[in-house]
Amino acid sequence: MSEIRILIVEDDPLIAADIEQCLNSIDYAVSAVVYNYADAIAELKDRTPDAALLDVNLGEEKDGVDIASFIQEHIKIPFIFLTSYADKQTIARAKKVQPAGYIVKPFDERDLLAGLDIAMYNYAMLQNAQQPKLSIIAINKVLKNPLSQREFEILEALYEGKTNQQLAEQFYVSVNTIKTHVYSLYTKLDVSSRTEAIAKIRRL
Repeated sequence: MSEIRILIVEDDPLIAADIEQCLNSIDYAVSAVVYNYADAIAELKDRTPDAALLDVNLGEEKDGVDIASFIQEHIKIPFIFLTSYADKQTIARAKKVQPAGYIVKPFDERDLLAGLDIAMYNYAMLQNAQQPKLSIIAINKVLKNPLSQREFEILEALYEGKTNQQLAEQFYVSVNTIKTHVYSLYTKLDVSSRTEAIAKIRRL
């Protein structure tokens, strides 16, 4: 799957379905929808997504901020709070876990997609600033099947948090062509998602 995989954590099934409908597009795919803390943690451990949308209030003791704390400590992916709570106390708690975004309900599709786009980019830039610049020579030294120049260029763009649509526009090709390149990239790196690809490249 070449789309950016998003985990939705939302205790209202109707709102969760609305979010899922907004996200299933050429750029994003919903990896799972869960409704509570325990299921969210299990999903994060078993099938790590590329990003997460977290409702703050889940109707139980452990809430979205607790999930965010777990992500920040163990998973290292961007997350956005999507909540109806905008009071000072809630925002103060949310700020402590450094979310990539904070969207207040009710939301529209444009707000959601723009928020995700900016969150993915900003998170990638923050993480990449702490890493050495990518080198196709260094990467290909440790791969059985070396990357082509085009695959390396796409890897660099993925590294910057760009979506499939943005990649298609950058390289003047169709989204399907981008998906083919990304799939080939995943195969050569022996990974199945953007998060895994970036993590592996950083290890290399």
